[in-house]
Amino acid sequence: MLSARSVFQEILDNDESYRLFCSIAAGGESQGGWENGRIAALAPSELQTLAPKIARHGADEDKHGRIFLALLRKRGLEPVPVPPETDYTAILERQGIGLPHTKLRADTALTERDIVAYLAHSRVTEQRASDQMDMLTKHFGEHPEVGRAIKMISHDEANHLAYCHEELLRLAAAGHGRTILSTLRESALAESVVYRDVSLAVMGHMGRILRWPKAKSAALTTGIRALYGYERLGGWRRMVGLRMPDRLDALRGPADPAPEFV
Repeated sequence: MLSARSVFQEILDNDESYRLFCSIAAGGESQGGWENGRIAALAPSELQTLAPKIARHGADEDKHGRIFLALLRKRGLEPVPVPPETDYTAILERQGIGLPHTKLRADTALTERDIVAYLAHSRVTEQRASDQMDMLTKHFGEHPEVGRAIKMISHDEANHLAYCHEELLRLAAAGHGRTILSTLRESALAESVVYRDVSLAVMGHMGRILRWPKAKSAALTTGIRALYGYERLGGWRRMVGLRMPDRLDALRGPADPAPEFV
């Protein structure tokens, strides 16, 4: 039966598809680590209390990148170049989701509005990441090769999502509510398009590597497009709601160490 579990199991069992999957994941996480590190360094004086949490977020993302590279090394594989059409993080940046890299490479302090935009964008993308890692944990959390890494990354993504909720609610109470709501909605609608296109591109590459029959590739394409249709019809709202999380101050302190195999 065709399912998320069976598809990922196929990817996991084949060295070339696994190599591409881990390379894509490592590249995206490492990019996120750099972005958060720069945002922390450029945080405005009025929001300096947020800088250590943003830096912790970046340290977690960088750790995730190293974990995926370590999973490759563990199997004796080297990373491959990430096909541009599968680079979720880079495409998001080009679509205006997240702060532009030209701004992050400069040495000018960010504004309070920049930080509001960063957190709103992160709330959307961290929801996506948390949902994906929850799914992988459900099916592969006890897998002898990848289970430990999946559970650690899933825990971190849940912390990142909690942090976004908490800090956005604080900024909304400080008078940024209207900006936050509009940015969340715009980001969610734009992200759903990027996620659809990247998912189609990734499945296209996996299908060629694994030699999927046309019927199987068509079924997966239909599923990806159906998810996009659901999100456009209202599913996007799960990515914009705000509530005070159970995990308060989730990014306090240093990042947890990576597993021993890193």
